[in-house]
Amino acid sequence: MPDIDLNALLGAAGPLAEAIPGFRHRPQQVEMAQAILAAIEGESVAVLEAGTGTGKTVAYLVPALLAGGKVIVSTGTKNLQDQLFHRDIPAVRRALRAPVTVALLKGRSNYVCHYHLERAVADGRLQSREDVRYLRMIGSTHKTTPSGDRAEFAGIPESATVWSQVTSTRENCLGQECPHHKDCYVLAARRDALEADVVVVNHHLFFADVVLKDEGMAELLPACNTVILDEAHQLPETARMFFGQTVGSAMLMDLARDALSEGHAGARDAADWADLTRALENAVRDVRIALPENPVRVAYAQLARREPLDDAMARMLARFLDMGRVLEANAARAEGLEALWRRAQELAVLVDRWCGQRAPEGQGEAQGQDSAPVRWVEVFGHSFQLHLTPMSIAPLFRGQVESEKRAWIFTSATLAVKNDFSLYLGELGLDKVASTRAQVWPSPFDYARQALLYVPRNMPEPTAPEFNGRVVEEALPLIEAANRSGPAGTFMLFTTLRGMNRAHELLAELLPRHGLELPLLLQGQGSRTELLDRFRKLGNAILVASQSFWEGVDVKGDALKLVVIDKLPFAPPDDPVLSARIDEMKRQGRNAFMEYQLPRAAITLKQGAGRLIRDENDQGVLVICDTRLTDKPYGRRLWQALPPMRRTRERAAAQAFLAGEGTDSSPTIAATSASDD
Repeated sequence: MPDIDLNALLGAAGPLAEAIPGFRHRPQQVEMAQAILAAIEGESVAVLEAGTGTGKTVAYLVPALLAGGKVIVSTGTKNLQDQLFHRDIPAVRRALRAPVTVALLKGRSNYVCHYHLERAVADGRLQSREDVRYLRMIGSTHKTTPSGDRAEFAGIPESATVWSQVTSTRENCLGQECPHHKDCYVLAARRDALEADVVVVNHHLFFADVVLKDEGMAELLPACNTVILDEAHQLPETARMFFGQTVGSAMLMDLARDALSEGHAGARDAADWADLTRALENAVRDVRIALPENPVRVAYAQLARREPLDDAMARMLARFLDMGRVLEANAARAEGLEALWRRAQELAVLVDRWCGQRAPEGQGEAQGQDSAPVRWVEVFGHSFQLHLTPMSIAPLFRGQVESEKRAWIFTSATLAVKNDFSLYLGELGLDKVASTRAQVWPSPFDYARQALLYVPRNMPEPTAPEFNGRVVEEALPLIEAANRSGPAGTFMLFTTLRGMNRAHELLAELLPRHGLELPLLLQGQGSRTELLDRFRKLGNAILVASQSFWEGVDVKGDALKLVVIDKLPFAPPDDPVLSARIDEMKRQGRNAFMEYQLPRAAITLKQGAGRLIRDENDQGVLVICDTRLTDKPYGRRLWQALPPMRRTRERAAAQAFLAGEGTDSSPTIAATSASDD
């Protein structure tokens, strides 16, 4: 391994400072890079929390690009993945003059499929005129795109339903039987990834491959020397999803409809495909009828009526087997029928496994006898999903980490609670990996000068009917104060969609009454990227949002000067997996609230609060409208987990701070730090 002088490279006169505009020497960044380099050299595990402004991306890219060996960098979203590949890595690589090759790899649903594009054009089954227009645009652009990546198809919104018709899935890909196999964009991306020194993926792709061995990394991981997992706070939830299994009514209905189409095209004389399809579709609908009428998430054991569901599931499985037998008998007649037969087999296994509450093959032994998967259902208006989720993913994930000797780097701005990594390490099983080292670097920002935490007095209980109205009433004078000296933007972050929508209705009604002619944006009115672009350009907008905007959002300057959070973000009580875990901890004589629920809420709250100060010149107010933060004994643990900003209970002090009227000497403002008792 080459000798790497990180102090020189990341110093004020180093190559990065010369090449990257706005680059600043940060001691925390150098220390973090040194810890990462040590982990790479020692093939060990490093769990690293780096506060906002530390420059963690550069801190891990410099040793990753210079240390040699194959590196996989996984991040939380496709947007961050694109940013790493197109902006961050090229800038660092140029500055270091590092002769490394880099590849971008996404899941197959991000690439146009030649075969399914042809089928969509020929079939013509489109839901709207917009879809017809989008299909023409996709057909035209794909002839010139080098990668077939969705990111290159400008003008096709994320909500366009036609996109799913022009991509392949693991189930309907024809593989080597496809007439366009040699031109396949997915295979081209995988070949590039195999040959590259650095491969950029996202967490969903990473875990899909770890579990399914199908998304293009099955050959990458064994040859990899270093895995860097950015935005690593998302990993427990993502891993839980992939180590579990889900089968939904939409998947079953899609198979039935595809069987009708493929059957008529490839084996019209083999069966009455319409009858087979209708029988399966009716059986799926019967399962929905046997489930609760209203949308709900509930454990199977808690269902009031289980016998009707069991009977309906048995009938659905029987219809599945009927369809499977016909597909098997005709699989040799067409590639599409063979792919459907394999798909039907896999779905039948998933349904049968759910009925028997059996963990996926090989997981039962890894989890141990005391951690059976949680069987639960998610019911929507006209559809449903059946879930089997492991109560703990710790033994499963630890097995992946220990399976090969390599470096594992976990990094995020929110992994610990007051420098305590116990929850995070325990969730991933890293507390039992001997080589694990955990470390925190606080943000270099001057929070005591730049930010104020305001908790209003006399707020109703978060469960009270009038709570959302009071949150809006509290926000309005602060929004006015923030815009007094110039345009300023506001985030209003809610823990539920219901609260978000109610607040948006009230704001739309009350803003004009208060003489505030400000743009009002709502999560869901466009893609997250589109909404953020509009928010930044407007400069004085109010964005009302829920979970999607609590993390991974970077708005600098006065474009975001006020962040209002309605409630402490405790996980919803209707989460069947959380309920099962709490019950298990109680059986073990442990305090589930203090050991699990409270630390999780603290980490989520840190994420939401982290939207406010993104630059050393930012200033703003964080409002948390939940008085449990100050009134409950556990509230101290939550605010101590936040950045060390000053805090107040007086609205006038928050208004003065937002208006830039100077509040350093105000007796209503107290300094706070992580060490306060």
